[in-house]
Amino acid sequence: MKTPTRNNDRQDVKLAQQGDDLAFTRLVERYQTPVFNMCYRMLGDPDHAEDAAQESFLRAYRNINRFDLERSFAAWLLSITSNYCIDQLRRRRIGFISIDQQLDNNDRPMQLADARAVHPESALAQREEHGSLHNTLNNLKAIDRAVIVLRYWYDMSDAEIAETLHISVPAVKSRLFRARREIAARLNGSEKRPSRAFGLPLAQLI
Repeated sequence: MKTPTRNNDRQDVKLAQQGDDLAFTRLVERYQTPVFNMCYRMLGDPDHAEDAAQESFLRAYRNINRFDLERSFAAWLLSITSNYCIDQLRRRRIGFISIDQQLDNNDRPMQLADARAVHPESALAQREEHGSLHNTLNNLKAIDRAVIVLRYWYDMSDAEIAETLHISVPAVKSRLFRARREIAARLNGSEKRPSRAFGLPLAQLI
């Protein structure tokens, strides 16, 4: 998983556990973007995502003294965030809204088109493919959606996902396999059928 320096996290967490609010502020500044993006990908609405991110940091602050300094702070924080979002999805049944329908290119919290694309037509096609992919997430169960987001946007291993979501590694493998098959099936049946998802040909998802 791609995260900021763990040594910096450990030092700031240790200070925060001693009552240093400035140290916790540094943690918030370091992780506000990945936490917001996690909330946005799970909930699909920028306002709900902002509220969820604030609640996630508040819960982390309240429980900072329970944090084990030998653990990864990033994994612990994303665990709080993902599980809070799962609870929100189950309670309110928030549908995942297509990013292309919600934000314009300047306000988008994540980059959907390949920034390395040479031709604008290629970038547009990739945005459309990503939009189709995100729309299919609306049909996944909340925890399956979380598994997909943690794997393909946060590069987590099966073990890291299991720790984050408090489920077993076999459960992660099972949910990942099922979610990928469901996504591939829906994308295959869509009117604008993309050729790839998560960087893989659709055939490899089934």
